[in-house]
Amino acid sequence: MPEMPQDLVLLDGAVEPDRQTISAGGGTLVAFTTRAPDKTTENEDTVGIIPWGPQAAVLVVADGAGGLPAGKRASLTAVTALKDSLQVALEKTTLLRTAVLNGIEAANTAVRELANGSATTLTVVTIEGRLARSYQIGDSEALVVGQRGLIKLQTTAHSPTGFAVEAGFLDQREALHHADRHLVSNFIGTADMTIDVGASVELAPRDTVILASDGLTDNLHVEEIVELTRKGPLDTAVDAVLAKAQQRMTGSNATQPSKPDDLSLILFRKPPKAASGK
Repeated sequence: MPEMPQDLVLLDGAVEPDRQTISAGGGTLVAFTTRAPDKTTENEDTVGIIPWGPQAAVLVVADGAGGLPAGKRASLTAVTALKDSLQVALEKTTLLRTAVLNGIEAANTAVRELANGSATTLTVVTIEGRLARSYQIGDSEALVVGQRGLIKLQTTAHSPTGFAVEAGFLDQREALHHADRHLVSNFIGTADMTIDVGASVELAPRDTVILASDGLTDNLHVEEIVELTRKGPLDTAVDAVLAKAQQRMTGSNATQPSKPDDLSLILFRKPPKAASGK
């Protein structure tokens, strides 16, 4: 049985930006969340890091649905319910993949039981040793990127434009400027919620795992995110991508995407095999 996890590391950045650098899953990560520029209401995103023994962790980004009531309550409820379910599963020595699927179902039930019409996206990446796997509900996204820029994993946004890109009807740059970019077709907190489970990806030395809400992915092109995060210290990469996103959100260049929004981000890397042995 793996060691019992430490408490959930939770970032909500309700008013002030929240940033933490921690060790989890046998690696290091930087997590960040902040509300949109000039926003007077609270940040509706929630970021969670749930340890699962010394070499495993569950990374989570949830984005409360804009325009629906209590978006913050929905994202916070979903992440907390997932953590509680994982805690029970670990005590029963449940496989992590099964535990996450059950936890997402528990999160969906918890948000529905709020009975206030709220909903949230939920993107999860599990780290087990050197294996990463994604679980996707909504349009927050996850990537695994090699040091030279090779994209090894990329989730599909559950939206008309996301599915159009996957089908080859739109390229990613066109989708970022599309009028329907903001539409989302799958949420936690709904009766017809579905879970898009990715294949496991083996993390090579210096690969970067990225989770982000659409505050990042609606303002930067994928190739920009890859270029800014694929190498160098994690803190430096986070600073660079946040600066670029902030510039876009507050800019007025019609040729570049610009959608002021709450922004959440996790960057994770494992140490080289020689250092960890796993």
